[in-house]
Amino acid sequence: MTPSSPYDPGRPEAAQNTGTMDLLMDMELPVLVRFASTHMLLRDLLKLTAGSIVEFSRSAENPVEILVSGRIVACGSAVMVEGNYGVRISEMAPDAAPAGGRDN
Repeated sequence: MTPSSPYDPGRPEAAQNTGTMDLLMDMELPVLVRFASTHMLLRDLLKLTAGSIVEFSRSAENPVEILVSGRIVACGSAVMVEGNYGVRISEMAPDAAPAGGRDN
């Protein structure tokens, strides 16, 4: 027997849970797209000026990471959309799948 979700419309408390989920759906979360990262000594960081170059050990062709609240939720490739940067998602993190799509 598969346990039902607390958000299953067939459950009596579903109406109350749906209201809670509706409130959560309007929350804003910090979304970060990470192209690369590095660690630098403070002395090297303080030497940076306009025009300085910070090198990363990551190729421009490598996938970028999409983080929500500091947690990786997807990977993709950087794209240009009408002159702005965007990310084409190619892979969702396994634990970032919607609850309805899991086999619990």
